[in-house]
Amino acid sequence: MNYMERWLAEESIAHIHGWDFSHIEGRYAEEEDLPWEYRDVIREYLKDDMRILDIDTGGGEFLLSLGHPYENTAATEGYSPNVELCKAELLPLGIDFRAADGKGKLPFEDKRFDMVIDRHGDFNAAEIGRVLKNGGLFITQQVGAENDRELVNLLLPEETELPFPEQYAHIAAEEFRQAGFTILREEECFRPIKFFDVGALVWFARIIEWEFPGFSVEKCADRLREAQRILEEKGSIDARIHRFLLVARKASDRA
Repeated sequence: MNYMERWLAEESIAHIHGWDFSHIEGRYAEEEDLPWEYRDVIREYLKDDMRILDIDTGGGEFLLSLGHPYENTAATEGYSPNVELCKAELLPLGIDFRAADGKGKLPFEDKRFDMVIDRHGDFNAAEIGRVLKNGGLFITQQVGAENDRELVNLLLPEETELPFPEQYAHIAAEEFRQAGFTILREEECFRPIKFFDVGALVWFARIIEWEFPGFSVEKCADRLREAQRILEEKGSIDARIHRFLLVARKASDRA
């Protein structure tokens, strides 16, 4: 099988189940040296009797890894294939799962939760403030505006606009301050992402279509050949991820 056939094969099977990148495990590397560990940050504050909500939970993989009591756990997800996965995986456990988009109105009553978490999902500061109890916490790790830009520029050099230009820590922090939160922690970083296989990059670009709009093997064949040349010359295709962390507490005296 030649390179083009391999790349077309990767393109044809590109799909996501929950938020599972195991298909390209060992063929790329990222998030290996963030200056924080998101799970540990949550566990610094989390107690078993807290009611928690995970926004844009994907397939619930990260949420379940926390081991929080199911009766105190809720989740939302808006992507329809993942909604069905969550119904099958989370509801039987007793987790209060509801289909909803993180940007819109959350389908829960006021002051329901002690903690809201969100890993790489949409958020609405006003809605998070509404569903949190006074003094409640919002903890999020987000993908920043400049994520994977070197890869986008490699495959789609004409694509210059950032898909989410306001995804910076200081902008998110200010949004939560305006919603009545105190910022307890605000961090931002750029770290390496490396691909050791152009086929893995094809799969990745097809999955993350909002970063690589209009990507296809046929359209980008010349750029993929350039990626293969870089790989053979340097041993990897290198770029940067952009991440930020925010921990915010809702003011105790707000309604």
